[in-house]
Amino acid sequence: MDFESKIISRQIGDILYASGLTIGTAESCTGGRISEAIIAIPGSSDYYKGGIVAYTDEVKEKILGVSHEVLEEKTAVSEEVAREMVLGTIQAIGVDFAIASTGYAGPGGGTKDIPVGTIWLAYGSKNEVRAFKLTEDFGRDINLAIATNKAIRLMLDFLKEMDIKSE
Repeated sequence: MDFESKIISRQIGDILYASGLTIGTAESCTGGRISEAIIAIPGSSDYYKGGIVAYTDEVKEKILGVSHEVLEEKTAVSEEVAREMVLGTIQAIGVDFAIASTGYAGPGGGTKDIPVGTIWLAYGSKNEVRAFKLTEDFGRDINLAIATNKAIRLMLDFLKEMDIKSE
């Protein structure tokens, strides 16, 4: 993990630890990398409850409660699915906040309409879920590193914007 990711993860941890709030993850294309970034910080067990690697539509539906209809209509690589993954994680794991990822990291899997490098990131709370779309293909390893770093950066910015106070 790069130095920037560790700094961002530390800041997320400081906010959550001080507030007594928790976070979880649901990852498809990133396959646990976002979780890895969060747990790289000592003491993360105080605020990180866990993550679900939902690599298939079946897991997205059965564990996270993502709508079958949305998966059929929009595909797994969509803003709607990423948002439902966040809400499903909050429900399934029992956390205050969640981060989710779904996309085509490459080298294969993309389509004409949704090319490789398209990765949807979603993050937020049960009351507000935001999404962000990555669209450039730099190769699998770099795509995944960018997605992981961007996901935790977006979550940090969200937490700062919420101006969470410690309990």
